[in-house]
Amino acid sequence: MDKKIDILNQEGKEFFMLEAIKEAKKAEAMLEVPIGAVVVLDGKIIGRGHNLRESTLQSTAHAEMFAIKEACQTLENWRLARAQVFVTLEPCPMCSGAMMLSRVAEVYYGAADPKGGTAGTLMNLLQDERFNHVAYVESGILEEECGALLTNFFRKLRVEKQKKKNLEKSSLKD
Repeated sequence: MDKKIDILNQEGKEFFMLEAIKEAKKAEAMLEVPIGAVVVLDGKIIGRGHNLRESTLQSTAHAEMFAIKEACQTLENWRLARAQVFVTLEPCPMCSGAMMLSRVAEVYYGAADPKGGTAGTLMNLLQDERFNHVAYVESGILEEECGALLTNFFRKLRVEKQKKKNLEKSSLKD
């Protein structure tokens, strides 16, 4: 992408969240939980990622981890001091920790995660001043779209699970 986008306005934030949603849809196509992330520097995407826990059998294969890794490789530096992360779901403790350690400046997320979010919902690691780095955090960017991805994905899983259960019951009767 050659075009520089202004992330300071709502249109720019939504543009980059839509890019994270594209990543989430890649995960969904692989039957992974649809979470996507992009890392942005100077209005350009320098890292992308989507969940791959099921395919890799790795608990650490989160969207943010892949996006951060790619961004660091792009810059040839572990420091992402002026970078922004856009992620469809509020980061977990591991991903918030990775963002802090790589000195990410700003984090924007779509849907809150009341069971594991550490960017303001369950707790707020990213803005805890006891750490040597804090980041600006903004939630609710395309929240409905991001939340719907997850809701629809898990709804489909439950339907498929019920179909399988019903099929097993009917085959036992035969």
